[in-house]
Formats: sequence, C-alpha cells, structure tokens
Amino acid sequence: MKSHNIAVIGGDGTGPEVTREAIKVLNAAAQKFKLKLNYTDYDLGGDRYLRTQEALPDSVVTELRKFPAILLGAIGHPDVKPGI
Repeated sequence: MKSHNIAVIGGDGTGPEVTREAIKVLNAAAQKFKLKLNYTDYDLGGDRYLRTQEALPDSVVTELRKFPAILLGAIGHPDVKPGI
C-alpha cells in the first residue's frame, strides 16, 4: 500500500471545520484507491498568533518543506492585521 504524508493547517474560523470534512473525503478516496494517508497537524493561524505573537516559526517552515502536500484551511483572524 502506497503511503503519503500530508501536513494539515486547519487555520482559523471555519478552517478547522472544513479541514476535518476534507480529511473525511481524502480518507474515503484513499480507501477506494488503496492508499495510506498520514496526517501531521500544525497549529498555525491567527489564534496561534494571538497566543504566542509568532506567526510562522522558521522551524515549522523547515518541517513543512519536507511534505509533498499541505492541506490548508482558512487562515485569518479579525483581531490580527492582514500581512502578519
């Protein structure tokens, strides 16, 4: 069975909810095509920025570059200025 690694960034607002549903679809397709999908979740987005004052650490960028695919939900928070 072929295996694929996917980084998951749920993000903010409806992002995590939509991402959870997208994973259900991906899992159904993986089952049909006999694939194994390995998901790694990353806590990135406006909520995280408000907690830590760090948008995207360099160490996370390095990790994300190792993935052939990233599932990205909605990013953005009304309390965080665009471009941060």
